[in-house]
Amino acid sequence: MTDRTPLKRALMSVSDKTGLEDFARALAARGVELLSTGGTASALRAAGLTVRDVAEVTGFPEMMDGRVKTLHPAVHGGLLALRDNPEHVAAMDAHGIAPIDLLVVNLYPFEATVARGADYAEAVENIDIGGPAMIRAAAKNHGFVATVVDVEDYDALLAELDANDGATTLAFRQRLAQAAYARTAAYDAAVSAWMAGAIGQDAPRRRAFAGTLAQTLRYGENPHQTAAFYTDGTGRPGVATARQWQGKELSYNNINDTDAAFELVAEFDPATPAVAIIKHANPCGVALGTSFAEAYGRAFDCDRTSAFGGIIALNGTLDEPTARAITEIFTEVVIAPDATEAARAVFAAKKNLRLLTTGGLPDPRAGGETVRQVAGGFLVQGRDNCHVAREALKVVTQRQPSAEELDDLMFAWTVAKHVKSNAIVYARDRATVGIGAGQMSRVDSTRIGRRKSEDMAEALGLAQPLTEGAAVASDAFFPFPDGIEALAAAGARAVIQPGGSMRDAEVIAAADRLGLAMVFTGQRHFRH
Repeated sequence: MTDRTPLKRALMSVSDKTGLEDFARALAARGVELLSTGGTASALRAAGLTVRDVAEVTGFPEMMDGRVKTLHPAVHGGLLALRDNPEHVAAMDAHGIAPIDLLVVNLYPFEATVARGADYAEAVENIDIGGPAMIRAAAKNHGFVATVVDVEDYDALLAELDANDGATTLAFRQRLAQAAYARTAAYDAAVSAWMAGAIGQDAPRRRAFAGTLAQTLRYGENPHQTAAFYTDGTGRPGVATARQWQGKELSYNNINDTDAAFELVAEFDPATPAVAIIKHANPCGVALGTSFAEAYGRAFDCDRTSAFGGIIALNGTLDEPTARAITEIFTEVVIAPDATEAARAVFAAKKNLRLLTTGGLPDPRAGGETVRQVAGGFLVQGRDNCHVAREALKVVTQRQPSAEELDDLMFAWTVAKHVKSNAIVYARDRATVGIGAGQMSRVDSTRIGRRKSEDMAEALGLAQPLTEGAAVASDAFFPFPDGIEALAAAGARAVIQPGGSMRDAEVIAAADRLGLAMVFTGQRHFRH
């Protein structure tokens, strides 16, 4: 192993040819001999560069539709040979193997192939074999060989050569080797995850997860914690795909809360303006309206105190009137599929407000998984993409809910899915009027939602709590009648809940006694 290795010979084989011509030309100008394969060699020759075919080096043509071309001792010997080991050097001399000082490989576009819906056979054909083998070999021998797997590292390598008289340093090669192994690991993770899904294995024996660094964060949930943001390559619209128009860098908590807000508003039909205001990953106000300005105002009136310094999400294009209303208080982040030029101009005067546009909404019915780390392992589950249709609701009380109450019940149920358990959501006219979140007791959540409603009624100069006449959603069943009694005391008139308690009969009897309408969904929405 040596600190500086002169770069004299490079092997280039890439699927993504972005920047390839300029990079290869810069290497050739530094006296580097270029070896290449197939389409990469053709592209370089078309650019007027001198290239030696790998087939000439190995003495074997590419065969089996290109499946076999670099899997040969003349290639792997040149990558793996220890230049300071006499036996290795003797073997190279005996078999006519020349050293390779730089490997430039990016892999068959397997992830992109799967993402566009390719069938099984096409996906398998896009699993790279020779590329990962060469990458792993070169990265292992980083004492002598530089390995480049990302287009983003082309300029860094050229700068390294300029700074070291045409050589690479050990520290630089080590960094490239780490990136190389991370790339092959991510590639294998993508292949194994796809195959598990393709053959119907919900819980394969081994799981691998991978991501690409999007942003190094200033800190985590607290200043003493390090943090970074990675994208998973799925392209699901959200913070990971968003364009940030203004404002300082997003923090760990900003990203977490903004994701929660955007996933919530995506539940609603884009034809109807919806706005969610989030604080600490819980909604403090959600509403539908005839315009985004109206929806924002109604969401804000659920809990004006908590909305200060919150995150706001819209399910459509942010317009100027809504932007002006939002700027009346301090807001951390606003996220929407798009924003008008006039709205962006309004926000430009608020330099600390971050504006994100995503170009679309995430599909709330789409599959996928969520992953959470626990001590010594990971918990993996399917995304909570369940939806209950209005016609699937089961009325269990003597009183039937009215059409207006059913509208509010469905709205409240949608919001409750995005509130930390135990969750209680009061709603009227398709706007939240009280939210109780994250309590150990469901009755406590019920009381907290009522208390917040009373506080807002007082602030708005109203004579009675906003929960009077409200519809209520509970993310899980009521284990005892006391929860129903607390809702009735708050003025609620209709309840939606999963059902399934051993005491359902007692809970239903309490609702009948108190004159409430109640429907069961048959599904729950725990969120921890």
